[in-house]
Amino acid sequence: IDWLVDRRHCNLKWQGLVLTIREKINAAIQDMPENEEIAQLLSGSYIHYFHCLRIVDLLKGTEASTKNIFGRYSSQRMKASDWQEIVALYEKDNTYLVELSSLLVRNVNYEIPSLKKQIAKCQQLQQEYNRKEEEGQAGAAEMREQFYHSCKQYGITGDNVRRELLALVKDLPSQLADIGAAAQSLGEAIDLYQACVGFVCECSTGQVLPMLRYVQKRGNSTVYEWRTGTEPSVVERPHLEAPPEQVEEDAIDWGNFGAEATSEGIDYGISAEAAGIDWGISLDSDSKEAGSDELDWGDDAAVLQITVLEAGTEAPEGVARGPDALTLLEYPETRNQFIDELMELEIFLSQRAVEMSEEADILSVSQFQLAPATLQGQTKGKMVTMVSVLQDLIGRLTNLRMQHLFMILASPRYVDRVTEFLQQKLKQSQLLALKKELMVQKQQEALQEQAALEPKLDLLLEKTRELQKLIEADISKRYNGRPVNLMGTSL
Repeated sequence: IDWLVDRRHCNLKWQGLVLTIREKINAAIQDMPENEEIAQLLSGSYIHYFHCLRIVDLLKGTEASTKNIFGRYSSQRMKASDWQEIVALYEKDNTYLVELSSLLVRNVNYEIPSLKKQIAKCQQLQQEYNRKEEEGQAGAAEMREQFYHSCKQYGITGDNVRRELLALVKDLPSQLADIGAAAQSLGEAIDLYQACVGFVCECSTGQVLPMLRYVQKRGNSTVYEWRTGTEPSVVERPHLEAPPEQVEEDAIDWGNFGAEATSEGIDYGISAEAAGIDWGISLDSDSKEAGSDELDWGDDAAVLQITVLEAGTEAPEGVARGPDALTLLEYPETRNQFIDELMELEIFLSQRAVEMSEEADILSVSQFQLAPATLQGQTKGKMVTMVSVLQDLIGRLTNLRMQHLFMILASPRYVDRVTEFLQQKLKQSQLLALKKELMVQKQQEALQEQAALEPKLDLLLEKTRELQKLIEADISKRYNGRPVNLMGTSL
């Protein structure tokens, strides 16, 4: 545009004339004959000077019969007030040339880059949505894998987590009984440890590993039998009930372990009459001591003794109730002692295996020359085998699945927490799957938007190339047909 104005091909104030021309074009297109080519010229594109020339040529053919006796067009469409006047205004001061140049510059600098930028954004969004789709798919698969892996650690399938966990606890006593039976093979290892302690200490130290030795002989018996040494005649095991779905407000379930609750309160196993304590308090209203500030503890105050009963002694003799009814491996205190002694024995045997592998240790050999035959007759291979058996027992009692089962046994409400924990993983997997579907949908929307923009860009490029050729040809006529090239555009 600057070049055209500088070479005086166009007027500097061409914008005002263009506005007038556009108003006349808008008025003229309201009354047009039905013609396919005219309709195509008037639809979907900016009407410029060369379009107006073509419309005049088409109207001359369609309106030939409307000429009057003076050779003028009687049709309103061909009067000087419409298309012929529009063409004349365009040709005044070469306004059409500067308007075409303005269209070219606007397309090259704004319209085409804008469409290209929108298409590039759609492509970028597709790539981003595709990446998020893959992430969602991978995340959903990972969360499902974590869910099933956690279920596998618990030993359940995951179809009904709550019910399966409670079913596992019902099978726990039989599993612990198997572990107690497996401990019966540790007699040789326990005797070896006992002989080594007695030889090294050179004094009677009593039996080592009492719990392990007891389970090795008697199996996984009840706590009552371990505590009293006699087998109970009746075992009243606490019932593991499924926790309710909804807990009433201010209602606390303390479980069935420990003291038994009565209908009126809690029986702590202490009876004033059974203990033989005279509290010296008379309910008789005539008693003088009732209003006294001092309590009469009776005549035997000097020999008063208070006896604290051990857990489980409130039950009748021969009846295992509460914690006493649990097995040694179910009750936390005795189970921990059993595991500690297993680890103690495992460490001793591992150390002996290391010592026996060091053949050059003359001091160690000389130290065991006077040891009992039980110690001298051992081999490294036998030590390793014993260690393997112990490690297997320790693993069976301390693995993650067994730990959770013990926690469920101690607190039935732990089932709710585990169920919620596992279901949360499944919910996260489902949310990631929904996110993946959403990314697929957004990717399709971006693809559709790109498909709608690309034809517009192709059409705009075609129209812009057409404008470039028209301007080059018009300027070439003004310079005796010399070749004219508009530079600086890449269409």
